[in-house]
Amino acid sequence: MNEEIIQEIEHLREKIRYHNHRYHVLDDPEITDSEYDKLFSRLQLLERENPELINPDSPTQKVGAAPLKTFDPVRHSQPMLSLENAFSDQEIKEFDTRLKRLNSSGDPIEYVVEPKMDGLAIELVFEDGRLTKASTRGDGFTGENVTENIKTLPAVPHNLLAPVGEDEIPNLLEARGEVYMEKRDFVELNRVRLSEGLTLFANPRNAAAGSLRQLDPKITKMRRLNFFCYGTGVISDYKASTYYEIMVFLKSLGLPVNLTDMKLCSNIGEVIEQCHHLEDNRDGFPFEMDGAVIKVNRLHLQEKFGIKTRSPRWAIARKFKPVQVMTKIRNIEIQVGRTGALTPVALLEPVEVGGVTVRRATLHNKEEIEKKDIRISDTVLVQRAGDVIPEVVESIKSKRTGGETEFIFPDKCPVCGSAVLKKSNEVVIRCLNKKCPAQTNAGLKHFVSKGAMDIDGLGEKIITQLIDKGFISQGVDIYRLDKEKLLQLDKIEEKSANNILSAISNSKKTTLPKFIYALGIRHVGEHIAAVIADHFKKIDALKIADEDELLSIKEVGPQIAESIVSYFSDEANVLHIDSLINEGVQFEEASYNSKSPVAGKTIVVTGTLNRMKRDEIKDFIIKNGGRVASSVGKGTDMLLAGVDPGSKLDRARELGIQIIDEEGFFSMFS
Repeated sequence: MNEEIIQEIEHLREKIRYHNHRYHVLDDPEITDSEYDKLFSRLQLLERENPELINPDSPTQKVGAAPLKTFDPVRHSQPMLSLENAFSDQEIKEFDTRLKRLNSSGDPIEYVVEPKMDGLAIELVFEDGRLTKASTRGDGFTGENVTENIKTLPAVPHNLLAPVGEDEIPNLLEARGEVYMEKRDFVELNRVRLSEGLTLFANPRNAAAGSLRQLDPKITKMRRLNFFCYGTGVISDYKASTYYEIMVFLKSLGLPVNLTDMKLCSNIGEVIEQCHHLEDNRDGFPFEMDGAVIKVNRLHLQEKFGIKTRSPRWAIARKFKPVQVMTKIRNIEIQVGRTGALTPVALLEPVEVGGVTVRRATLHNKEEIEKKDIRISDTVLVQRAGDVIPEVVESIKSKRTGGETEFIFPDKCPVCGSAVLKKSNEVVIRCLNKKCPAQTNAGLKHFVSKGAMDIDGLGEKIITQLIDKGFISQGVDIYRLDKEKLLQLDKIEEKSANNILSAISNSKKTTLPKFIYALGIRHVGEHIAAVIADHFKKIDALKIADEDELLSIKEVGPQIAESIVSYFSDEANVLHIDSLINEGVQFEEASYNSKSPVAGKTIVVTGTLNRMKRDEIKDFIIKNGGRVASSVGKGTDMLLAGVDPGSKLDRARELGIQIIDEEGFFSMFS
């Protein structure tokens, strides 16, 4: 073996690790991206030519392993706690007052304030300086093993550096932090997905979480994820007196820590001032932040204040208001949905809201426009409700010039020209033509969606093309598609066509709740579909049900009962169901375990769960005789609360509803 080759490979590895550290940890790169790419490409070439010299620690090996079938559970040695939220300065002052009452020693309470990144919590375990395991927070006690995926992140070192002036690093170090996606990378990812006809991510947090939880690490590597440390679990043979000191130590080990935006505060007034500073300047940060994290700095006080069941007493998250920005309404158009609802949508001058370029925002309905006095050419405030759905909050009357015009709601469907109607008990105006092209398009998108027939690969663009070419007009037509028809569509080649046909075939085996939901009956969402399936067990029994029988079902009211009877009284709908069954669609008739601990109970699921995805836990509950509701009310029997449960937890407490965590829930079935 040529000794020069060996030396060059080692030199390149050292150099790349050094520049990774400069870029991801110190945020102070010394070379350009293209110069870095040349070094990396040279190392890849030499390793390809000399495969016997490849070792797991090489920077090129951050690609990860083969795709996984599932993520193994990982038990945290110390719980990864969530934080309580504060939504006002007053709540921050009350937090400080509580701690002062607990502080019998009278030691001064110093705080650290840092950005609350909107990402995914992760724990990294280093043994003898080597990264051996990475896991998600999960329910705080048990997470998922995402080691291979984490190893693809350039910001995460495979090996720790020895601190300056010290010979040894901790034998065991559990570093905790946030995996996130920078705004610019989020925009680029969605741009690519749009060009490929794929569903866009709603926000950088969803993009980061979805990218990290890929079973194929190569996909994770392509998503440009980043990482910052914000805490620790166990650190062996290391003593510190403050949280800030620990963060400095982690950075000296080569871990990325955001010391730049971390501020020490000597009193609660400085804390509030720093929270305001972060909120006022949040748009200037490269990452999304949804608040500020406030922590007691001195470790002996943290220990003294202790923890509650799921959160520390010595820390709190100050949540920010949704980002609101000012823009102008260029025009207002009407969007027709699958049930014929005419929804007004504001066409805006493009504006950045929460890391996303917003060009359209819902105005909800005619009454909402009149109530808010929204006009064309108005200057308005726009926000993303729940940081997801853009909506117009209000018009700014002081900005009016006199050139604004009132929007006249149409008296006919703008798509098909048919008559429209507003029922006295509804705020929605609807198109009465069931064959309206807009309703057909939206209905088919609903039919193939995840909670319905779940046909992967049939996105909006493909459905639109299939409709325009006359290949489909109702759900059953999808099961009559062939490769010849699919190959006539733009950007569909043989492999894509085969994948779509395979997804269509796989969707034929479904469940009765999913099938009922897929039909698109007005007022019948996923939860009510499950309730109905639980009662009738067979689709033929549902077809002939009258309003009295439907009203005897818990949670089915007059509006839902009338809608269901109306749907099945239309012969075309019944024929469509029969045609679907003739094309091979089959579903397990609803048969449930009547002795299950959740049989007959209505359960609301909230927060992030570890063992199952949200859709999987819904199916599990339904198969065990339970019903899944989307909101907490008097009819709710149980709240299954994962991590970050939000306002549903407070509502459940108010109503005295049973609250159970994931571990307790599954223990009922053991």
